[in-house]
Amino acid sequence: MSAQLVKWAEGELAAAGVPSPRADAEALLAHAFGVDRGELRRLLVLGREVPDDVARAFEALVARRAAREPLQHLTGVAPFRHLELAVGPGVFVPRPETEEVAQVAIDEAAKVVGERGGAGAVVVDLCTGSGAIALAVATEVPGARVHAVELDKDAHAWAARNVDALSAVAAGLDPATTLDPATALDPATALAAEPQEPQEAPERIVRLVKGDARTALYGIDGTADVVVSNPPYVPSDAVPVDPEVAEHDPAVALYGLGPDGLEVPRGITDAAARLLRPGGLYVMEHAEVQAEAARAMVSAARDAEGRPVFGEPETRKDLTGRPRMVVARRLGHQEGPEA
Repeated sequence: MSAQLVKWAEGELAAAGVPSPRADAEALLAHAFGVDRGELRRLLVLGREVPDDVARAFEALVARRAAREPLQHLTGVAPFRHLELAVGPGVFVPRPETEEVAQVAIDEAAKVVGERGGAGAVVVDLCTGSGAIALAVATEVPGARVHAVELDKDAHAWAARNVDALSAVAAGLDPATTLDPATALDPATALAAEPQEPQEAPERIVRLVKGDARTALYGIDGTADVVVSNPPYVPSDAVPVDPEVAEHDPAVALYGLGPDGLEVPRGITDAAARLLRPGGLYVMEHAEVQAEAARAMVSAARDAEGRPVFGEPETRKDLTGRPRMVVARRLGHQEGPEA
């Protein structure tokens, strides 16, 4: 019965134009069962019967996915590198291509920590959204001191939930007993949960700031080793084709303003120039068609005396081979442009 349900769902989703119907069908049935996909496959092999309540929940989930509601909104989680992040309406769903942007920041932070004999590297994630990049750095680079900034209140709430949950895990605690009720985001789930003995909230592995990424964190100006950002960068007239993006990702996380979509990224670039120490690394995601414009944007950045702020920017590719990010180092006040 389980296999028949998956086959039916796969057909429904394929007919609706869902790009990965089989994988999504399995993910939704696993979610309805309350198991992971590995366990679901075991149940499929065993021919496990699907209880009526699970079947009804699954059918409702399939209908919503066929209407092109994002899979991650239905399951409540999005994978990012080795993490599972809580996501839902109001926050940008992290994408696989951003994992390589995070990798560049992680590699640089790890190198700095190594050079300092384990002393902390200062990493700043501007426009953090769900907290994906910041949390990847914090969990993969021991000793990194990570700051993350998000202005939108809904996205900030999701980031806070993820920071709190992963901070609890890092401290060996159960996230369910340490989450701040203000960041739980799902009152129905909270009310249905079994009461547990509250535990003291652990120290956060990411310092999360609610504020404008262009002006936040003035207290650490000139000290950051890495500034990384996946800012909004879609031009206003370039409406995404996929309904999951166009209708469900928040516009504030998509559209970078200006005819080229780079008005917000220009502000982020100026903030990076302010925050980075000389020699610090700037990494910013962009659309594959914006590589040249993004390099020009970074090259055009100037300090108060009109001097170039960054060395020669370079474009790096994501795992699909598409140009995905601009990378540049902060120049020192006494330095000129690199040859």
